[in-house]
Amino acid sequence: MARIADPMWGRFLGAALLLGAPAHAGTLEIAVRDSAGAPVRDAVVTVTSTSRQPRPAMRFAWPRTVAQKDIQFSPYVLIVPVGASVAFPNLDKVRHHVYSFSKPKKFELKLYGREESRAVTFDKPGTVALGCNIHDSMSAFIKVVDTPWAAKSDAGGNLAIAGLPEGSATVTIWHPSARSPGNETRMTIAMPGNGKVARAVRLNIAAKR
Repeated sequence: MARIADPMWGRFLGAALLLGAPAHAGTLEIAVRDSAGAPVRDAVVTVTSTSRQPRPAMRFAWPRTVAQKDIQFSPYVLIVPVGASVAFPNLDKVRHHVYSFSKPKKFELKLYGREESRAVTFDKPGTVALGCNIHDSMSAFIKVVDTPWAAKSDAGGNLAIAGLPEGSATVTIWHPSARSPGNETRMTIAMPGNGKVARAVRLNIAAKR
């Protein structure tokens, strides 16, 4: 299924990475590739630090919105902090019926039409898969996180997370098509007090049907 590019993502990403960054902090750069070496977009990377330093507030600068446009959800993957309210505006000429059966948040937004919107609050961390009861081809994911350090890969498979404190950290890489338990892979890294750490990650991505 073709996906709508998220034009707002790049604009907000730089600001989001700098929010709450301490004076002495490192940056993690991740390049996500599939088993053939091709870039993987929409991979969500979250970082949990063992540092005793105070964590910045969980605020991400990109919009908390999943629109219905051209019979698709946009964006395909959205990251929000626990407790976030997400808007679901309908920008199509047809009605949609948005739902999720996912354990972190089960909900149903019954039929509503163009230029109408509904909202849902996501109060538990985890992966929420979205669908439409009217259009089976529509799918998307909301990744609800309990860490302030999170980002998703761009069309080139790349991302950067700034403001990480010095010390050991657990990095989790998730993608809806990853062939691994929970669709995720984990690794441990040592972050310096400043500077960059770069890693390349290979994911076994399921072939599109």
